[in-house]
Amino acid sequence: MTFKNNRAVVLGLLLVAIASVTLLISWSGDDRNIVRELEKEPQLSVYINETGQIQEMMLEEYLAGVVAGEMFPDWPVEAYAAQAIFARSFTMDFIASGGVKDKYGADVSTSIQETQAFNPDAVTEDIKQGVEMTRGEVMTYDNRFVRGWFHAYSGGITARAKEGLDYQEEEPPFTASVTLPPNEHVPADVKEWTAQYSADELRNLLAQAGLNVGAIQSVEITERGPTERITQITVTGSEGEQTITGPEFRLAVDSTKMKSTLVRDFNFADGTLTITGTGYGHGVGLSQWDAFMLAQEGKNPEEIVKTFFADVEIRKIYD
Repeated sequence: MTFKNNRAVVLGLLLVAIASVTLLISWSGDDRNIVRELEKEPQLSVYINETGQIQEMMLEEYLAGVVAGEMFPDWPVEAYAAQAIFARSFTMDFIASGGVKDKYGADVSTSIQETQAFNPDAVTEDIKQGVEMTRGEVMTYDNRFVRGWFHAYSGGITARAKEGLDYQEEEPPFTASVTLPPNEHVPADVKEWTAQYSADELRNLLAQAGLNVGAIQSVEITERGPTERITQITVTGSEGEQTITGPEFRLAVDSTKMKSTLVRDFNFADGTLTITGTGYGHGVGLSQWDAFMLAQEGKNPEEIVKTFFADVEIRKIYD
């Protein structure tokens, strides 16, 4: 398999992971996630889902496996380092809220759906260097850990949580909509993509998501958010009319096919829905391909992280 094809596979798997993990991520003022300085690097208990065993490992070793699972091969060290800050912040907050103690008796697991991707076999020297560059660094807001969102590519502008994720709680104070310059590094099929669905295919996909309207007669965008991402779609069929949020619709029709809700053209005609758009992922928080670009431009990991969030602080909590 060529590097280009391998990268595409990794990208698809990554976005599935992001869609799965989204439900775990929220902002809370709970005192359990208050940031405190530690005397030494934490040791974690990691439940290995593939074997059912629990392994003890130091946090930085675990993070290298997470960065290898969440990012692409042969990227700039600074991009890995920025991702390490996210992973470390997520992990510390996740453990503060109880981790998977109730389920497995461990702090974290290797399940993408439960915590984060973990692929220790893919760890490279550059990934190790990136993790070490930000050793002990976490992202905080109001002295609490931030479980920051991330996605593959913003399409040139990121979204806040309510728009990009249909976030049901109050908008977190640290989210931001950021406009990015043109990015020459983004793969062509991520910068511009087209997805098509027949009426029957669409009916079946939506029915699996709990939306049953019978034979599809029309599909229309009925609301867009501040960055022009789709926030509501109305589907009309032989058995009635229903609305669905843009993020819900994307997940229902395969989020690796309809890569984002930042859609330019959306047309249902002659029994076929054709969607053209840009970007990959929900669009909230750190955009990985834009982090790649910023790293290539010489930005350090802390600058990359702060590009995508408002008023966050990077703190070193252990040496």
